[in-house]
Amino acid sequence: MPAVLVHGVPDTHRLWAPLRARLRRADVIAPSLPGFGCALPAGFDATKEAYVDWLVREVERAGAPVDLVGHDWGAILVQRAVSLRPDLVRTWACGSGPIDAGYVWHDLAQQWQTAGVGEQVMEAITPEAMAEALAAAGVPAEAARETARHVDAPMKDCILRLYRSAVRVGAEWQPDLERVTRPALILWGRNDPYVTLRFGERLATRVRGELLLLECGHWWPLERPAEVAAALERFWARQGT
Repeated sequence: MPAVLVHGVPDTHRLWAPLRARLRRADVIAPSLPGFGCALPAGFDATKEAYVDWLVREVERAGAPVDLVGHDWGAILVQRAVSLRPDLVRTWACGSGPIDAGYVWHDLAQQWQTAGVGEQVMEAITPEAMAEALAAAGVPAEAARETARHVDAPMKDCILRLYRSAVRVGAEWQPDLERVTRPALILWGRNDPYVTLRFGERLATRVRGELLLLECGHWWPLERPAEVAAALERFWARQGT
């Protein structure tokens, strides 16, 4: 019964290293999304549906049921996966990524979703600029530099395709999410500049889950790894593990 940790944008599996180091359990899997610091499979179109299909296959290979954890886009994928395949999931935890019909994408996401503009924005993103932006958003400086080092051309292209497939993701996926009954823990930074706290509160209410508010910004796996690890272990223990 492994735990599967799913990162978001613009991260890789390395996002989870500080948190994994604080977990007592050893059965933890943290894959990288295709194209995010790893090879892109032939024919993979990097849409939201393609990434959900990929996640479902990863969970199937891990052995069900699993404890799913997701951050940012990983949170969106986790929510969709548990909506479609609850049989594969024992518990799920996520944050900083909404499936909500009332959510309006943040400014940078809207630029990425705009043909031509998104390409120009990506061209201007250097490792130095990315590291500075992440650090300004609350990511520890060393982690910001490590993350930025892996933001290459294939990842940028995947980000554009992913966001352009998701303009109406809230309206499309929220109805299925409302039927989820698996135990849920919602993790949210009080000062998240991309997805405000009210969306975390709404998600917790919608799925009848527990809500943990964290004194940080968007990147709680890096900003509050010890606190999140302890919360996850308490949550899993209450479910019998």
